[in-house]
Amino acid sequence: MLDTILVFVLGLTPPILSIWVMQRVKERTQERLRAAAQTQVVRGLQTPQWSVDQYYLEGVGYLIGDISCRFNAHSPYIRCAVNPDGPCKECRYYEPKD
Repeated sequence: MLDTILVFVLGLTPPILSIWVMQRVKERTQERLRAAAQTQVVRGLQTPQWSVDQYYLEGVGYLIGDISCRFNAHSPYIRCAVNPDGPCKECRYYEPKD
């Protein structure tokens, strides 16, 4: 009789332990998700500091770089496709717009 009870207990131990471990993992995951949802993260593109070659174009907004150049990106974040970091002054890739 004791052997039967021992076999029965040993047979049920792994599934019970597995269920217990899965429950703990689920609780920990839910807690981490809750903590992540409560944190407010503000991300986005940061506007560059006021640059010497930055100007405002009506209907477009702020732009940097030489707008007469063919490669100008028309963006407040990068100057051009060829030389995004600039400067535009004396750039060897400068080509006037047609």
